Amino acid sequence: MATSVGPTPTSKGYECLQGGGEMGSIMRSFDWASSVLGPVDQWPQSLRTSVSTCLNSRFAILVWWGPELVMLYNDAYRQIIGAKHPAALGHPGRECWPEIWDIIGPMLANVMQKGEATWASDLLLMLERNGYPEECYFTFSYSPIRDESGGIGGVFTPVADTTERVINERRITTLRDLAVCAANARDIRQACRLIAKTLSENPRDIPFAAVYLFDETRTSASLAATAGVDLGSTIARPFARIPEWPRQLADAATAANATLFDDLTSLLGPLPSGAWNAPARSGVVIPILIPGQKESIGYVIAGANPHKRIDESYRTFFELVGRHISSAVAAAFEYEQERKRAEALAEIDRAKTTFFSNVSHEFRTPLTLLLAPLEDALANRHGILPMGAAASLATAHRNARRLLKLVNTLLEFSRIEARRFQGSYQPVDLPALTADLASNFRSLCERAGLQFEVDCPPLASAEPAYVDPDLWEQIVLNLLSNAFKFTLKGKIELRLHGKDGNAILTVRDTGIGIPPEELPRIFERFRRLEHRRGRTHEGTGIGLALVHELAKLHGGHVSAESIEGAGSTFTVTMPLGSKHLDPAHIVARREIATHTVAADAFIEEAMRWLPDQQAETNEAYRRTMYNGRRQVIEEHSGGRIVWADDNADMRAYVSRLLSGRFQVEAVPDGKSALDAIRARKPDLVLADVMMPELDGFGLLRAIRSDSNLSGLPVILLSARAGEEARIEGLHAGADDYLTKPFSSRELLAVVGSHIELSRVRQQVLEARKKAEQSARLLASIVESSDDAIISKDLNGVITSWNKGAERLFGYTEAEAVGRSIMMLIPPDRAAEEPRILASVRRGERVDHFETIRIRKDGTPVRVSLTVSPVRDDEGRIVGASKVAREITKSPAYS
Repeated sequence: MATSVGPTPTSKGYECLQGGGEMGSIMRSFDWASSVLGPVDQWPQSLRTSVSTCLNSRFAILVWWGPELVMLYNDAYRQIIGAKHPAALGHPGRECWPEIWDIIGPMLANVMQKGEATWASDLLLMLERNGYPEECYFTFSYSPIRDESGGIGGVFTPVADTTERVINERRITTLRDLAVCAANARDIRQACRLIAKTLSENPRDIPFAAVYLFDETRTSASLAATAGVDLGSTIARPFARIPEWPRQLADAATAANATLFDDLTSLLGPLPSGAWNAPARSGVVIPILIPGQKESIGYVIAGANPHKRIDESYRTFFELVGRHISSAVAAAFEYEQERKRAEALAEIDRAKTTFFSNVSHEFRTPLTLLLAPLEDALANRHGILPMGAAASLATAHRNARRLLKLVNTLLEFSRIEARRFQGSYQPVDLPALTADLASNFRSLCERAGLQFEVDCPPLASAEPAYVDPDLWEQIVLNLLSNAFKFTLKGKIELRLHGKDGNAILTVRDTGIGIPPEELPRIFERFRRLEHRRGRTHEGTGIGLALVHELAKLHGGHVSAESIEGAGSTFTVTMPLGSKHLDPAHIVARREIATHTVAADAFIEEAMRWLPDQQAETNEAYRRTMYNGRRQVIEEHSGGRIVWADDNADMRAYVSRLLSGRFQVEAVPDGKSALDAIRARKPDLVLADVMMPELDGFGLLRAIRSDSNLSGLPVILLSARAGEEARIEGLHAGADDYLTKPFSSRELLAVVGSHIELSRVRQQVLEARKKAEQSARLLASIVESSDDAIISKDLNGVITSWNKGAERLFGYTEAEAVGRSIMMLIPPDRAAEEPRILASVRRGERVDHFETIRIRKDGTPVRVSLTVSPVRDDEGRIVGASKVAREITKSPAYS
């Protein structure tokens, strides 16, 4: 820059440089004589005036002058030009701003050439005023300066640097959106995805981001969400092993505060560019903190704008981003914890509901089998008990014992859970006791076609086994009963052996197995495998939970292994000796009975699960009823019923009740019932709701979805009482819903009425079918007739129109139906129609009335009409049917 001690502001022509602060001083000392503009006293007045205005304004002003657009500016503009000052003063604009000349050059040229002002608001200009391409925004106007000749001498430019406002507004929007983005997040990972989505909407300040969550060890983290970065890159790997990271990044990931990096590329390699053409270089690692926790649960790696230095404002922005991210994640974490607490409470509630529902079923079924037979017997208390009373009372007795077993189990389990139960432990020959208990199941397994292996060799231990014999009996019988229930073929093994000072009881089966997701919860109270194939659907879900608690009382534990579809293995491990037991509860050896009431109850209940029990029970009943003569009723005038229930006693009892009036086919589950129904359609289906294979509702859906069976009446039986259960059954499509316990008279009445109703419905359907066939035949005759057959209502509006009418009159059915019959009648015969309708209303028929009618094309046709009244189902006249036959081809009429 050429400088000299030039003329003072008081010199002639130099008044324009008076004042102006630092820039005024610089301009006054500038050697203008050697510049493109020449000496100041030779400047045109328009330039001197513009420069004077520029220097003495506190607003940033730039004056471009002459064809070269030489730059003159004031102190305020000097802040905008940055490091380009003072070199830019007195030099052409193209030399000062080459990086943005493609944008502003055409704007200035347009002003210089056309004299038309232009302006821009918050225009993005990438200025290299501080040694790098910097993101800047300006609001300015370009106004032409007229010189003395009237031409355009230069451009007057007031300019405002809006960079800080634009960027701050953008950052505030990001912070605001972060504050609300995770409001609806239901868990931490969803919150992370919403956070990443919000950050992706500001790719200028945050070109990329990757959100990670630590595992429990905090040595690795999983990728939760990304913004502006491709999956699989060094920034967005599915898993990040913290110890394998560069030390600076590893420390930042586990730090308590945000860490800024001026050069992330040296640690992570090339970085994404976001909204810019240049990739990011610097960035930040932000910890994700949750109040109340000492350590972060994750971190965010985010890039910084490559066109902005990380100054104090940028640092503050990143700190606020970190706080908002932590707040959003904390809110989601709290919601997730609250949801888990609610789910836990709901699970407890569901468990209670399931238990009470199941236990209701368990109570009501035996109660039905107790009350109904006893009511039948008591109804004849003043006379001799009828034939078959012995069988009914035997059923009642058996189910009373079953109910007693259930009540005892429930009470025992509740006492154990409440810690109010203590066993009485004594030294026993555990192999002999276990083998004797298992022998109760041998004949049962043989009847079911299962192999049953028992291997209980003497325990090779100096320490005897101390057990409570009654509790050990519960463990063995529950495990064997469970294995028998879910093993339909193959074998059951029971083994007892000693190992490492423990007695180990193993019960292995080849049954249906346990799904992997259910195995960890198999010993939870009230937990049942729903919709699993077994010998019965009945159960309370406390058998295995009781085994678990009883094993703990003995100082041991129980575990389970299973392969779904291949079987299960339950193992009870119990320490030998008595050191682990409370001496106060150790008693002297006493005689142990291995054939007990409890064992009988288990065996009797399991016996009811065998499919042949119902047939045997029915046959025993028939022998009693007919003094040993086997009588089979082949046909029953009352109709045929398919009856499904997985409880053998219930199947036998209901079959006995109904077999006097109906032919009953009893089956043990919904699948068998559906097969029987499809093989031979019955008059009615009677089904329990809770059954294995296919429950009552599933059977009902299958029937209603089959067009051949959909009209079949279905009655559901259930232990679920209350209006809600009944409404659920009826809404599902059942014709009726009976709640256990029910009386025999109620069952007979409901079944009889629905079968009779079904027959009436069938007769109506057959009659309707015949009527529809007759209607279709009549419609076919009408449609194929050569005569015109037309129907109309009592107002003369056409309601039907056959092909014969279309041929005779030329109107299609679409053109005729809905219009008045008067369209066919010549004006001079208009009085005929009211007389015809009057006759119809009186119920009279008009025969062979000869007249003239008009075709669509306007030509007349002579016809013979026969008009008959049309009546509805109640005999009321609602219209008329007209047959028109052409009787002449003559075009004339009178």
